[in-house]
Amino acid sequence: MTREEKALVIEELTAQLAENANIYLADISGLNAVSTSNLRRACFKADIKLAVVKNTLLSKAMEASDREFGDLPATLKGNTSVMYSETGNAPAKVIKAFRKKSDKPLLKGAFIEETVYIGDDQLDALVDIKSREELIGDIIGSLQAPAQNVVSALKSSGEKLSGILKTLSQKEG
Repeated sequence: MTREEKALVIEELTAQLAENANIYLADISGLNAVSTSNLRRACFKADIKLAVVKNTLLSKAMEASDREFGDLPATLKGNTSVMYSETGNAPAKVIKAFRKKSDKPLLKGAFIEETVYIGDDQLDALVDIKSREELIGDIIGSLQAPAQNVVSALKSSGEKLSGILKTLSQKEG
């Protein structure tokens, strides 16, 4: 690979890092061709871009990026695949599901909405991260609950009041 080609790849990787808020680094070495194909298919279905990268080029792209990747560049040893996703926990779910049949891929680290996670032991925590849409749904649900309580209290109070009035009117008659 010539210097110009390397520079182009670094530029492209830097752009990918800037465009994606959720980036996972995984080790998929040791997977046979069928397993690798199945992983790529699972990623495609989950709207995840999977790419195998050279560590030195990715490291240089991280340095050139405006983002702060913390200790993530230190994980760039051995084989590295990058997973880009719109949803923060989608790659973690794909990895966890895939590992029911295989011991790979191993999670090296992740960059989720400005937060860095290092190590395969973080996989369960990453699976539990809620997406933006899930958080918005939780907030809306929390905001609706008090209003629903007020409406039901008013409704039940109105029914009680009408019952009392009906009883009083019958007593007078």
